[in-house]
Amino acid sequence: MNDYTINVAQVEELQTIRNVDELETIFTRAKSAVVNGAKVILVRKEASGKINKFDAMDTLEDLEKYRERVFRYL
Repeated sequence: MNDYTINVAQVEELQTIRNVDELETIFTRAKSAVVNGAKVILVRKEASGKINKFDAMDTLEDLEKYRERVFRYL
């Protein structure tokens, strides 16, 4: 299975507008990727189009910790 990429800028935007459904969709897909042996890669896309990878998770525990941090601010 391919790694799953999460754009943290998109996550931050969804937090701002409190779109819980879309955030849940992202984390459901991420969980599926981890369960199937892939990694979840966190990236930030710059205005120039450059993509900066800054974190990777390959366990459900790490993914759940990130999910809790995201939902803490809603």
